[in-house]
Formats: sequence, C-alpha cells, structure tokens
Amino acid sequence: MSKKQPKREEIEDKVVWITGASRGIGEILAKQLASLGAKLIISARNEVELSRVRTQLKGKHAPDEVKILPLDLSSGEDSLRIAVEKAESFFPDSGVDYMIHNAAFERPKTSILDVTEEGLKATFDVNVFGTIALTKLLTPFMLKRGHGHFVVMSSAAGKTPAPGQAVYSASKYALNGYFHTLRSELCQKGIRVTVVCPGPIETSNNAGSKVPSEKRVSSERCAELTIIAATHGLKEAWISYQPVLAVMYLVQYMPSVGYWLMDKVGKNRVEAAEKKGNTYSLSLLFGKKKAT
Repeated sequence: MSKKQPKREEIEDKVVWITGASRGIGEILAKQLASLGAKLIISARNEVELSRVRTQLKGKHAPDEVKILPLDLSSGEDSLRIAVEKAESFFPDSGVDYMIHNAAFERPKTSILDVTEEGLKATFDVNVFGTIALTKLLTPFMLKRGHGHFVVMSSAAGKTPAPGQAVYSASKYALNGYFHTLRSELCQKGIRVTVVCPGPIETSNNAGSKVPSEKRVSSERCAELTIIAATHGLKEAWISYQPVLAVMYLVQYMPSVGYWLMDKVGKNRVEAAEKKGNTYSLSLLFGKKKAT
C-alpha cells in the first residue's frame, strides 16, 4: 500500500502470461494489466470463457493482440512443454517476461479427517506439481534472456494454520517454499519472484455464497495490490482485512502466540464451515454459540 500505484514502465509492452485467467482474480488481473499496456497471454481450461474475457480487455495491445492458450495444469509435463513453447513464440523477439501463477484448485472447507485421496491428488496436481512443472519448463527461456519474473498467487493459508483447509494449506506452503528457494538460487541470474498471500477475497466465484458478516477484500483491490507488489519488486505481499492479517503477523513474529490462537479457533472454525457460517470471525475464539 505504501507504494501507492503500479509502475507502468515495468508492465507496458511486457509479455505477461496469466493462468486461471477465465474468472475471479485472474480475469481482473488480465483487465488491469491490459490497461497498463501489457501484451497478454491468458490461460485456463475453459477456452470459451477465455474468449469472453478477451473481448472485455482494453489497452494498448488489447483485445486484438491478446493470445488465448488453453491450459490444464494437471495434464502432465509433455503437454505443459508444448504450452510453454507456444507462449514463447506468440510475440516476435519477445518471450514471457512475467509468469503469473494464479490457477488454483480448492475444495470446500472440511475436517482433516474427511480428506480423500482424490481431493489430495487433485489439489496437488494443480497447485503444486503442475505449477512447478510449468515453472521448470519456462525458467530456462528466462535465464537465456537474463530476466524473468514469477508472480505467485499463494494464500494466507500458506502462512498460518488453516483449519478446514488442511490440503489447500499444505499446497500453498509447498508453493511458498519452492518459489522463495527458486528466487534465492536464481536471483543473481535475473529471475525475480513475488509471492502474494491473500486472505479472504470477494470474487465472482463466492459472491453468491458469502456470509453477510464476512469482510473480504475485493478482487479489484487484490489485483491492484498484486500488480503494485510485482512492479515494485516486493518478494512477498500479504493482502487481507482483520482478523486474518493480525493472525499472519502473530504466526510470523510471535509463533507460540499465533499457534495457540489457531488451536483455540480450529475446532470452532470447522464447525462454522459445516454450518456455512463465518469462518473468519473473532467470535470463533469463544465457542460454537458465537461461531455461527
């Protein structure tokens, strides 16, 4: 927030590839980046929805120059290699400058005891294995050019315990570890990484199911702050309202207190999720009567 606004010169005429661009934060990122003059490649599994998004983009290179690249992150390395080669060839004399890893798989909140093998595999195939494979395949092209920037849409659930979201949380912890390590290994060769950890976000996907008392950051604000963080070279950014942000700070700087707090909340949060109640309320500290 202290950076105020994106650096347009860091985006204009740059090639930006966005996964999960057919809806939610990915769609909003595409709109904002197009308005800043980016050359866009938009990916998701649904080509029809990508076409819809492209028609709504406006900017120096949009909509006519926007490239649609259907992509399933769980399709395996051979398929992802073909996608990377296509992305690198879309714009003459210019490969991918920014790779925005936005695609994610998330199941409804549930008890850790109800996690299925299928749910575990589906989550990690997209959130971890596919994202890492795509990164591994794209990075050599960036290294050859001497620059490249990965923007990773992680989650507050990758920084703190997230009762009811054990598998999703585990996948985001994995992403954080991988990309911070990638930056440490390759930053002196021109590779930059920005890990973004949003808390609860208001998107088109959850607008109809939102609990009235839940306060969520808008998709537009989340996308704006993500672009600000990336263009100013921040290594990590947290985007949330309270109380989630306070919990993130406690776990980061006073872990014993932060973990004690989440232990108090855990059981009540799972119960609130089962009843479709507010899973981000301070009242979860006080038991199930106030958890709903």
